[in-house]
Amino acid sequence: MRTAAETTEVRRPSAVRALTTLLAVTAAATVVVELLNYWYAPEQEFGLAVRTGWAMLRSLGFLVLIGHVNRGRTVARPFGLILAVTTVFAVGRLVVPREGVPALPGLLGFGLLTALCVAVVALLYRSDAVGGHLVRHRKSLVVEGGTISWREVAPKRTPVTGWLLTSRVAAFTYSPLMLVPALVAGGSILDGRIRAVPAVLFWFVVGIAVSYLVLFCTAFLMRGRAWARRLLVAITLGVLAVDLPLCWWLLGVDGLVRDGGPLVAAALLALYGLWRAARAGESPTPVRHRGW
Repeated sequence: MRTAAETTEVRRPSAVRALTTLLAVTAAATVVVELLNYWYAPEQEFGLAVRTGWAMLRSLGFLVLIGHVNRGRTVARPFGLILAVTTVFAVGRLVVPREGVPALPGLLGFGLLTALCVAVVALLYRSDAVGGHLVRHRKSLVVEGGTISWREVAPKRTPVTGWLLTSRVAAFTYSPLMLVPALVAGGSILDGRIRAVPAVLFWFVVGIAVSYLVLFCTAFLMRGRAWARRLLVAITLGVLAVDLPLCWWLLGVDGLVRDGGPLVAAALLALYGLWRAARAGESPTPVRHRGW
């Protein structure tokens, strides 16, 4: 017989329910705004199609974030911050055409999407109810007492600050933010720029290699290794040193702004997170910042 305690359903706080609804609306708005931008674009070229497709994929990121929020995962905050910031940059770079003024529907959509992203970040970091909900860790198989169970397991490593998690999530965006402009530059090969083939191939190889470097580096970063922080700084500077000149050379100033801007934003967030985490670690009595 089931007891009353077993049948009682724990109701999520209203702020958490509001956040999941807001994330669903933001995911839908991302798709709509991108389609509007593409529809009103003077030239529906290959590069615009690639950038639009990548920006629309971010709607899936918001759906993944909904899953993290529903499960109360601690990673939801840094993931939501990076997703919101890079979404604003990704959409904003497509609103302004190469020539002329932006279309009014695109501007209105961008303003709405920006407001939604700001609201998402505000709820994630300024709501005490949401902060009290996002405290769970991932689940895994646990063997104990001769039985196997699937339950939440606290990480064995030393607890890390939210800023360090933010740096980790930001660093994971380096690879896709490099591969998207590399794919756009690949379209220039079809236009007869054969001399660009080695540079585009190099761009792809570096973009893929960065994903593995970041995975290796952040694994030790979460374990508090000082050398991993220095390595992540070196990776960040190296990514900027490779990506920005290639954006300028192969895609022009327009590509430098549209594709280099989101990468610079992610790099600044990663470096700022490392700096804040270092300050918290050096403080004799660390202060728990609101929202972390």
